[in-house]
Amino acid sequence: MAGATGVLGGALARGLAGAGARLAVTGRDPDRVQALATDLGGVPSWTVDAVDVDAVRATVAAAADALGGLDAVVVATGVVAFGPAADADDAVTEELFAVNTLAPMSLVRAALPRLTDGGAVVLLSAIVADAPTLQMAEYSASKAALSAWASVLRREVRARSLTVLDVKPPHVDTGLVDRALAGSPPKLPAGFDQQAVVDTVLEGMRQGSREVVLDPKEKRLVLR
Repeated sequence: MAGATGVLGGALARGLAGAGARLAVTGRDPDRVQALATDLGGVPSWTVDAVDVDAVRATVAAAADALGGLDAVVVATGVVAFGPAADADDAVTEELFAVNTLAPMSLVRAALPRLTDGGAVVLLSAIVADAPTLQMAEYSASKAALSAWASVLRREVRARSLTVLDVKPPHVDTGLVDRALAGSPPKLPAGFDQQAVVDTVLEGMRQGSREVVLDPKEKRLVLR
């Protein structure tokens, strides 16, 4: 599980552990990684920056060895930035795509050879992948790119019966907006129920679903 020290990533890690999964977890903050690993019963853990391709590749291999293989890989890394598209800083845009798009793609590529046929890849994009949002053009684009990549990967690994689950929740109050790379957030809706996201992801993994999306009429997450 990559990005397990974030609020939603940690909730997903605990949900997976509660469902009986044997986990290995990663994050950027060594203290938080160690605290989570201890909380989960001393699971294998590593501190790694998601954009360090060589370190990620080595960590994936180490996790697979520690667990005796991989049945699933869950990627919950991400950063955000705000502001008008015309004023976006190029360096900020590059970091958004590096963390939100290229890093998950690289991690999954490293994991695929170690992933059991019939296993699962879970990627957290966001509702903005389908509904680009004002003042969030670059963030929306980075998530849309990840979502597009996931849709192609899903078709390409069909022979291996792999689930590729693209998770597109609405805004969840994880504190991410307070750590934005740039700008101030526009008016956002109230944070969606975090536990509902976790429960729906777990059910999607069990069912082999393609996407977790918001039903705009029912205001609930659905699988498809």
